[in-house]
Amino acid sequence: MTSVGVKLRIKVVAGSSRSCIAGWLGDTLRVRVSAPPERGKANAAVEALLSETLGLSLSEVKIVSGTSSPRKVVRILGLSEVEIRRRLTDAAA
Repeated sequence: MTSVGVKLRIKVVAGSSRSCIAGWLGDTLRVRVSAPPERGKANAAVEALLSETLGLSLSEVKIVSGTSSPRKVVRILGLSEVEIRRRLTDAAA
């Protein structure tokens, strides 16, 4: 965790049949969202899914790079990296 939170690499599949945490691929989290990849809808869906899964407010989860790419970096505030990984691994099971 840095002073500005934990940065997490994710790979997003937008337009999926359902929104879910799909699991880990190495150190990258795979996330599926049903929102289409247009006008920021998928990005908003990713932030909402992660904040809900982690039990955080929407303001504590923010995409900080890769907004127009399937590969993104998300900044997460309020939890340690170990706790984030535990909660996301549990959600993917």
